[in-house]
Amino acid sequence: MIKRQKKSLGESLVEEGIITLEQLREVKEEEKRSGTRLRKVLVNKGLIAEEDLVAFLSNKLGLPRIELSNYLISSKIIEFVPEGLARKYELIPVLKIGNRLTCAMVDPWNVFALDEVRAATGFIIEPAVATETEIRKALNEHYGAKGTIEEIIKSIDQEKPLLEQKSIDANELQGIAEEPVVIKLVNLIIVKAIGERASDIHIEPQEDTLRIRFRVDGMLHEVDSPPKHIQSAIISRIKIMANLDIAERRIPQDGRFTVKVEGREVDVRVSCVPTIFGENVVLRLLDVSTALRGLSQLGFSKVVLENYDKLIKHPYGIILVTGPTGSGKTTTLYASLDKINTEEKNIITVEDPVEYKLSGIRQIQVNPKVNLTFANGLRSILRQDPDVIMVGEIRDFETAEIAIQAALTGHLVFSTLHTNDAASSVVRLINMGVEPYLIASSLAGVLAQRLVRTICEDCKQEYTPSKEILNDIGLLDQRPMNSGQQSEKTKSKKLITHNSELITFFRGKGCPKCMHTGYKGRVALFELLNVDDKLRKLIIDKAPQGEIKLNARSSGMVSLMADGIEKVRQGLTTIEEVLRVTQEE
Repeated sequence: MIKRQKKSLGESLVEEGIITLEQLREVKEEEKRSGTRLRKVLVNKGLIAEEDLVAFLSNKLGLPRIELSNYLISSKIIEFVPEGLARKYELIPVLKIGNRLTCAMVDPWNVFALDEVRAATGFIIEPAVATETEIRKALNEHYGAKGTIEEIIKSIDQEKPLLEQKSIDANELQGIAEEPVVIKLVNLIIVKAIGERASDIHIEPQEDTLRIRFRVDGMLHEVDSPPKHIQSAIISRIKIMANLDIAERRIPQDGRFTVKVEGREVDVRVSCVPTIFGENVVLRLLDVSTALRGLSQLGFSKVVLENYDKLIKHPYGIILVTGPTGSGKTTTLYASLDKINTEEKNIITVEDPVEYKLSGIRQIQVNPKVNLTFANGLRSILRQDPDVIMVGEIRDFETAEIAIQAALTGHLVFSTLHTNDAASSVVRLINMGVEPYLIASSLAGVLAQRLVRTICEDCKQEYTPSKEILNDIGLLDQRPMNSGQQSEKTKSKKLITHNSELITFFRGKGCPKCMHTGYKGRVALFELLNVDDKLRKLIIDKAPQGEIKLNARSSGMVSLMADGIEKVRQGLTTIEEVLRVTQEE
C-alpha cells in the first residue's frame, strides 16, 4: 500500500537535502515554462539521476522497484489497461493477483492516474516504480505496432513491380504510398530507429536491393530491409510526410515533419537525392526532449569545465566551438547559451537549421531563398540590441568580419568552425582573409571537441590491449613488477602510464542492449584554447599552427587525445575509440 504523502515530490527532495530550495524554484519555473513534468526537468538538469529518483520514490512511498527487463508480461495482463491510458500516464500492468493489478509507473505520486486506471479496469491498483526508459520500452513492446518489419513486408502484395516504372502516374503513386500497409511499414521503421537511439535513417537504393541503415552512436549499421519492388512506395510515403513533390525525382528535395513517439516529440529532417538506382533518402532524427543538456552532462573534465564556465561569462569576444560534422558542436552551444541565459540578457541566434527551440532566446532560421544568409541575419541581429549572439557557423569572410566587429563592439559571440583542433581555427580565419590583429583582439577562446562511444555498462569487462595500440596512444608498462606481488591475471590487465598510475582497461563484450557492439551512448572529448597575451602576439605574427598548439599546451591546454586517455582511465571508453577520432594527433 502506498504511503500517504502530504509533501510534493519537490518538497520531499528538498527535505532530504537532495536539491536546494533555490533549485526547486528554478525547476518549477522550467516546468511551468516548458510544460515538462517536474521529475523530467530534475533529471534533464542533472540534479538527480533517473535511477536515484526511482530509488528515492521507492523508499519514500514504500513501493517495490520493478526492473521490467526481468518480467515476462502476458498479453492477457496487457489487455486490462487500454493503450491510450497506459501511454497517457506512462504505466504498464505487470501482474494480477485476485482483484489487485500491479502497475509499474513512472510517477506513482500521481493519484489521478491511479484513480483513472482503477475506474477503467475495476481492479485495486498496486503501484510499483520503474524508470521512464523501462516503461517506454515496455509500452512500445506490448502496445506498439504489431509484427516485425519482416512480417509486414511479407504481407505486402508481391505483384507490385509496376512501382518501379518511371511512367507511373503521380496520383496512383500517392494512392499506393497511402495504403495502410505502407504507412505501417514506414512508421515501424521510424519507431524502430527512435527506439535504437538512431540519429539518422538511410534509405539507399541499389541495383537489385533496397538497403536501410541506422546511424547509432555515430556508426551506421544495416537493419531488416524491404524488397526492391516497394522502394517507390516507401520513398513516396516519406515525401508525402515531408510535404515534398512525389512526382519529382530528378532534383534534390529537402523537407521536414514532426512525429510524437512514446510522448516524445521528434523532429525529422528529410533529404532526397536522385541516384542512378532511384532516390536516396536520409532522415535526420532530432529528439526535442533530449536536446538541452547541461554543460556538466557533456563530458567536460573538472578543470576544463571550470575554465570554459569562466570563458562563457565574458562580457564580449568570440568563442568558437570546432570539430567535424556530427561532433556535438550544436549541443555544446545550446548548453552554453542555456547556462548564461538570464532575464538581464538579450540572446539572439541565427542558425541553419534551427535544431531545437530554446526558451527565452530569439532564434532566426537561415533562408537563402529570400537572401536571409548568416551574414545578413547577423547584420539584422546587431540592430536588435543583443548582449549575446550565436551564429550557427562561420563559413566565409563576410560572416567572420561581421562577427568580429560585433565582438569588438561589446557583444559576446558564439559560433562554430569545421576544423580539426583548436589551434587550426586561428589559421582558418586568417585563410578566410581576416586580419590577424582583428582575430587577436576579438577571439576569447576556442573549444575543440569529438564524440566517442561509451562502453556498454551491461557487458563491460576488463581486457588486455595489444602492445601496438598502447604504443599508438602513448601508454606504456614502465614499472617492473615482482611476480610475487601480483598474479599474472592482474598484471596482464593493469598497465602503467607515464606518470606511474595504474590503469584497468575495459571494453564491451557485446549484448542485446547495445546491439552487440559493446558500446552504448557517447561522451565528448574536449580541448580548450584560452587566448592570452602570448597567444595574441603569435596570432599577430602569423605563427604556424604547430607553434600555436605548442604554446597552448605549454600554457596548460589538455589535448583531445589526452582528454580521451583520461576517459579511458575512468573506464568510460576504449583506446580504439579515442584513436578513431584523434588520429590526426
